[in-house]
Amino acid sequence: MSTSQAGGRPIPNALSIAGVDPSGGAGVLADVKAMSALGAYGCAVIAALTAQNTQGVTGIAPVPPEFVGLQIDTLFTDVRIDAVKIGMLGQRPVTLVVAEKLAKWLPAHIILDPVMVAKSGDHLLERDAVGALREALLPQATMLTPNLPEAGVLLDERPVETVKEMRRVAERLRNIMAYSGQRWVLLKGGHLPGNDTIDLLHDGDRMIELPGHRIETRNTHGTGCTLSAALAALLPQIDDVPEAARRAKAYLAEALRHADRLQVGSGHGPTHHFHAWW
Repeated sequence: MSTSQAGGRPIPNALSIAGVDPSGGAGVLADVKAMSALGAYGCAVIAALTAQNTQGVTGIAPVPPEFVGLQIDTLFTDVRIDAVKIGMLGQRPVTLVVAEKLAKWLPAHIILDPVMVAKSGDHLLERDAVGALREALLPQATMLTPNLPEAGVLLDERPVETVKEMRRVAERLRNIMAYSGQRWVLLKGGHLPGNDTIDLLHDGDRMIELPGHRIETRNTHGTGCTLSAALAALLPQIDDVPEAARRAKAYLAEALRHADRLQVGSGHGPTHHFHAWW
C-alpha cells in the first residue's frame, strides 16, 4: 500500500463534489489542485457546469441528478474515499441526490462549503435548493465552512459585521448540525471590515479564533473552494481538527500572497495553489 512520506498513513483520497469553472480558479479544478498540493489524491464528481472566467459567469448548465448519483456510486464502489468536500451543487434535485448518496456511503469527513454566490456576484445556488442544503446535507456534514453572507442565508438573517456577532452565528450554525461525533463550524470572517480576517472554529464547546490579515491582491477567485478542499486533504492526515484548520488557512494565505505571480484573466484571478513548487 502506498504511504504518505510522514507518519506511514495511506495517502488519502479526497473527493470534490462541485461545479466546473473553465478558468480553473474555482470549483473542482481548484479543489484538485489544492488537494494535490497538500498530499492527497484528488477525485471529482461534476455536479454542475458553468461558462465562466475571471470576470463573471455567463451561463450555468445543470448535470442530471441521476448522473451525479451514478458518478458517486461508481466512484465509491471502487475507490476508498477518506474525505469529501461539497461545493457548488446548483439545484435542489442535485442537492438531494448528493445527500442520499453520502448517507449511503458514509465517508468519515464531509466538508460542506455552501457555495451560493460567485466573486462576480453571480448566483450559483438556486433559491429553492437552500432548504435542501440545510435539511438534507447539513446534518451529515462534519465541517461547515460558510462565509458571513452564506451564514446569513443559512440562518435566514442579515450577514453580521463584528467578531462578537460571529460568535453567536457560529453557535447557531453548530446547533443546526448533528450532535453525534465531531462536528465543526469554520465561520470565515473575510467579509468583516478592516485588515484583520478572523475566522471562528466552533464544535459546540470550544470557540477558537483563527487570526489572519488581509492580503492585498485582486486575485481572490476560488478562495472558499481552496480552503474547504485543503481541509478535505488535511483532515485525514491530521487528527487534531484545529491544527488541520490552521494549516489549511496558512496554505490559503500563501496561495493568496503569491497569486500575483500568475497571469490568468483580467478580473478576479485565481490563487496560486502550487506556490511551493513554481
